[in-house]
Amino acid sequence: MSTIGTEQLKRVLKPIHLWAIGVGLVISGEYFGWNLGWGVAGTIGLLIATLLVTVMYITFIFSYTELTAAIPHAGGAFAYAYRAMGPFGGLIAGYATLIDFLLATPAIAVSLGAYLHFLYPPIPVMQSAMLFNTAFMILNISGVKESAAFSVFITLLAVAELLLYLGIVGPHFKMVNYLTNPMPFGWSGVFAALPFAVWFYLAIEGMAMVVEEVKDPKRNIPKGYIATIITLVLLALSVMIITGGITNWKLLSSLDYPLPEAIGIVLGKGSGLTKIFASIGLFGLIASLHGTILASSRQVFAMARSGYLPRGLAQINHRFKTPHWSVIVGGLISFVAIYIGTTAQIIILSVLGAVVMYMFSMTSLFILRKKEPDLERPFIAPFYPAFPAIALLISTICLLAIIYFNLMVSVIFFALLAIIVVIFMLLGKHKTRITDDVLLMQAEAISTIN
Repeated sequence: MSTIGTEQLKRVLKPIHLWAIGVGLVISGEYFGWNLGWGVAGTIGLLIATLLVTVMYITFIFSYTELTAAIPHAGGAFAYAYRAMGPFGGLIAGYATLIDFLLATPAIAVSLGAYLHFLYPPIPVMQSAMLFNTAFMILNISGVKESAAFSVFITLLAVAELLLYLGIVGPHFKMVNYLTNPMPFGWSGVFAALPFAVWFYLAIEGMAMVVEEVKDPKRNIPKGYIATIITLVLLALSVMIITGGITNWKLLSSLDYPLPEAIGIVLGKGSGLTKIFASIGLFGLIASLHGTILASSRQVFAMARSGYLPRGLAQINHRFKTPHWSVIVGGLISFVAIYIGTTAQIIILSVLGAVVMYMFSMTSLFILRKKEPDLERPFIAPFYPAFPAIALLISTICLLAIIYFNLMVSVIFFALLAIIVVIFMLLGKHKTRITDDVLLMQAEAISTIN
């Protein structure tokens, strides 16, 4: 049995769950994907791009937390942009967020399949990717408290495994390896590497998708975000730099499993420890796959509840109190992407959605400061307006760089957006005011739902 509108998501999440969901969403970015940036920029080129992107994420997340705490809505950027800019703003931000999370999921699933194939070559990558995707769709439907508890467990294992990796390979770091041909493509490579640097942190904003399921959101959301960004910055920089000095970085620049390969170089590919490490390495990818399915389903749910997607997708399962149809539809899209896209293409599309969403979120913050000065803001963005301005500027630079270096993928992204805008207008949605109570409620009402 399922219902629309009469059932509510359960508020069961605490700061530790938020940290686990946030880190879990992102931590696969430390396991694969970022190394593709070496292929277009070299080690120092990717380092520069990563430092720039790290500044963007630090300023973004402290600014985004103001929006999330003030408007705890499962739609995230969609809700903020609608409130600030109206229907078209909400549509574009929602579309960008859907692309962000729906395509991060298949990229992670494929990497999971590649890791498993590294361990057991007879196991095909695509079939195992499909199996992992299906398993975590079922887990997410089973209940948010159950899946959040799993997030804590698997994220702790993933973080511990990265620390173990750093401890094993760190003593073998050689600066001469790291500085060999460090910027083969000059400064243009830095800009080409930006989407792969974004992949280090992409999806941290997904924590906003579960805010309707957080206990005392105004106090707990900032705690979760701050702990998450600190954890991720330390892990991202450590993994990237140390891995780059293990061997000739070109050997790792095109793999979907760079860390097992690096530890295999250090310990020997025939070593039992190498196999054990690669097996443990699955935890980080599992954590992110689980988290992106959770976040993308809440985005689909929120947009469907508001009438921007078919309302049937907003059904909440009566037994589990989860948006089961949203999970299923997101999973079907993931299956298609696994079949037709390469890892690099899927990552770039996902990053495109992310940076567009970041731009609309920061613009919404500026507009809401003027439009709704009396909105209760439990968390205030520090160093305003500098922080959101820096985040907006760097995300704009990222967008332009991605379009310049990945024109065909960008055409696909914006063509889909144009089609959706046309359909939106033909259906007259731009003339219809959303009656979603959660989206339109004032801050005073928000504070009572704990």
